[in-house]
Amino acid sequence: MKQVKIILVALMAFLVSNVAMADDTPIPVESLPAAAKTFVQTNFPNGKIIYAEKDWNSYECRLADGTKIEFNRKGNWKKVDCHMTAVPAAIVPQPIQQYVSSNFQGTVITKIDKERYGYDVELSNDIDLKFNYQGAIIGMDD
Repeated sequence: MKQVKIILVALMAFLVSNVAMADDTPIPVESLPAAAKTFVQTNFPNGKIIYAEKDWNSYECRLADGTKIEFNRKGNWKKVDCHMTAVPAAIVPQPIQQYVSSNFQGTVITKIDKERYGYDVELSNDIDLKFNYQGAIIGMDD
């Protein structure tokens, strides 16, 4: 009976520590991985990081203009959400840029996510496009 209690206590401690690690924890901007800071400096030269947080496998930061960027644990971008302004063209693969400019004139890409299958792109007209990693369109939601 004593061993069962010890095992249960150890299991509870393990579960509580894992739940605590899953929470988003605010961190100093300086604690972002170097790749993440370089990404922001390169693609948002006038962007100021005002908030950063970390969970067990990713980072997130917000810029003063409201842009939200998510990074993996190495600091490579996973999602860029500029709300109603255009994401930097440098991060959008060329075939996706060409498809959007020729089929959705007058719109801009406001959000881009890297997904398992490729890219999920949201346009300023609220149309959501899905592309594979080669840049071919594979789906659309409106």
